[in-house]
Amino acid sequence: MSELKNVIFNEKQNLPVVHEAIRWYLASARRGTHSAKTRTEVSGGGHKPWKQKGTGRARSGSNRSPLWRKGGVIFPPKMRSYAYNLPIKMRKLALRVALSEFNRDDKIKVVEKFALPKPKTSEGKKYFAGLGVSGKVLFILAESQPEFERGIRNLAGVEIAQAQAVNIYDLLKCEWLVVDQAAVKMLEERLA
Repeated sequence: MSELKNVIFNEKQNLPVVHEAIRWYLASARRGTHSAKTRTEVSGGGHKPWKQKGTGRARSGSNRSPLWRKGGVIFPPKMRSYAYNLPIKMRKLALRVALSEFNRDDKIKVVEKFALPKPKTSEGKKYFAGLGVSGKVLFILAESQPEFERGIRNLAGVEIAQAQAVNIYDLLKCEWLVVDQAAVKMLEERLA
């Protein structure tokens, strides 16, 4: 394992920034497709069910009133986006803090490059066992390597991400990081 002395692997702990980055990521991932109809959107209800006075019944103006069965909803959920902007500096800082935490806990393995003799899960299992890692593991690749990914993606607890696309949520879901040298350079360029 190489020494990771770069600033991106030696950031101070900053939990509020990490928390905000996770909130931002999860909010951006929400679809926001929930919807219900108000009294104006429910079909029907255009005429007054009975006259205002003289029947002895409660006054009513529409059979689509929210108080009635088959009526609209008073303050219904409507489709909306939950996404909001988080400054890029904060996003980068959160990633640096997460990577630094892995580095402090000695939970990062840096390898020269990822390679399997054959793109088979059995070969991936041998490779995985030889790394000396356990639990949920995130492999960070410099670029897509279909043969390596094919051999390793079926293993339980294994996630694969590219250095340019890795996010705070991917990092915090796993217990170990396995990174190749080229990906370390890309992370340093991206987060410097």
